[in-house]
Amino acid sequence: MAQEPTRAATPRSPAGQANRARRDRRQPGPAFAAIDLGTNNCRMLVARRAPGGFRIIDSFSRIVRLGEGLNDSGALSEAAMVRVVEALSVCAEKMEKRSVVKSRCVATQACRMADNGPELMARIKEKTGLDFDIITSEEEARLSVLGCLDLMDESYETALVVDIGGGSTELSWVDVGMWRERGGYASGGRPPVRTWASAPVGVVTLSERFPETPDTAAWYGEMRSFAAAMLKTPKGAKKLRKHFKDGRAHLIGTSGTITSVAGVHLDLPRYERAKVDGIWMSADDTIATCNRLSAKDFAGRSQEPVIGIERADLVLAGCAILEAVMQAWPATQLRVGDRGLREGLLMNLMRKPKRRRGRRKGSAPETSQ
Repeated sequence: MAQEPTRAATPRSPAGQANRARRDRRQPGPAFAAIDLGTNNCRMLVARRAPGGFRIIDSFSRIVRLGEGLNDSGALSEAAMVRVVEALSVCAEKMEKRSVVKSRCVATQACRMADNGPELMARIKEKTGLDFDIITSEEEARLSVLGCLDLMDESYETALVVDIGGGSTELSWVDVGMWRERGGYASGGRPPVRTWASAPVGVVTLSERFPETPDTAAWYGEMRSFAAAMLKTPKGAKKLRKHFKDGRAHLIGTSGTITSVAGVHLDLPRYERAKVDGIWMSADDTIATCNRLSAKDFAGRSQEPVIGIERADLVLAGCAILEAVMQAWPATQLRVGDRGLREGLLMNLMRKPKRRRGRRKGSAPETSQ
């Protein structure tokens, strides 16, 4: 059984873990599932409620390269759609095995861009029984923020959540200072997202636009410059620049790129979520790791244990985007998150509806915000 406990749900002692296991056997509680169908990956989490959060009881991840060739054709390829359906068939089997009572399945940039995105959604429904929503960039950004709540350091004023995907990069500027005044993470409330932006550049689209050349340094520089040109500053973010200038802002990175960079920085012999999720990296160490990778050719990158052959062709595109963001929004510290959209989906699924007070006949009903 795969386990990826969130910080809030991690047992604090072996005895506590044993007690929790006994309780789960007696009263396991309902299972919830979240699936994120991205431009490069198909990922699922299955979880149950736990004090302060949730506990992962099963997971799935497969590189499906849904957005392969999308830039040129404007449509999802037949081969990519077949790979997706095969992966989601595994997800559906796992969900049935775990007796999932509630789920949400979302598709992101590749399906937003593709002319035949709705066709794929219909095929998935027919072949697997899973209902998918193609969500907006704004919802994608807000779900990523929700999945990273306990990574925000309340001693800062602003956090910039960076989600580097296969087809786009979502940026969310969070008012941590106001959240702190309202009680912060302990209050259970959600921090105010001041503004957000979606850049139409991701690891798949960028690497396809700029095929690798023997001159790795020049190739990497071209990708970084292009990514920088794609980053736009939304109106609401301009007044937050002072926090970055004064050292009162930090970055939170949530994507395969960020976790890969962290794993390389730590020289891990194999990827271990527990050693990566939640760590802090200085800006200097982050840039140094990107430079270390950009100095290697494909064969050299594939020898990095946490990257391997499957990610060696995409990791430098992700590093180029990350460096472009860090140049535009300089901060001394980056918090690494092996979490994001799926965790945000689970938190929304598990939210218990607020108990409504009785109202007088004829009065307006309460609405949720």
